[in-house]
Amino acid sequence: MPRTHKACWLLLTSLCLSPGAWAAPTVYGWIEKGLIMPDVTSAKRVAVKMKLDTGALTSSMDARSLQHFKRDGKSWVRFTLALTDANTDKEVRQTLERPVERTVTVRGAGGMEERPTVTMSICLGDKVYKEWFTLRDRSDMNYPVLLGRRLLAELGPVDSGRTFTVQPSCD
Repeated sequence: MPRTHKACWLLLTSLCLSPGAWAAPTVYGWIEKGLIMPDVTSAKRVAVKMKLDTGALTSSMDARSLQHFKRDGKSWVRFTLALTDANTDKEVRQTLERPVERTVTVRGAGGMEERPTVTMSICLGDKVYKEWFTLRDRSDMNYPVLLGRRLLAELGPVDSGRTFTVQPSCD
């Protein structure tokens, strides 16, 4: 066997036999517990139940008292997170301000609606994800956070028959 072929064969063999080479990807359930991280350095992380929704393109987050304003000539929003912490069952309220990344027209059973989109960080499993979230009052929904296909494509497979397959463990 020529030397270059032997080197390629040895490299492939070592990769195939390495412990992590064939590790199965994490499979997420259709409901997972995650952390909303308003500020990566903030101690005010809130554990919430998140619905992984393959039918939605963009993620969505419960936002109350939504107010639009301008800062330095750019569109911003001020909103309140009013969530029940999944670990303590206590209500947590935080008012946040974020620049509007874009405005999305959402079509649903109730018709069409314009929603501001902001960047927020969440922890799912052991990873922090910066994601675009449309903001709307989701107080009438079972889950305050919905994760759409843009983020799901980054996460990996979702098994609709499973729930709570990972616990948030971001530092």
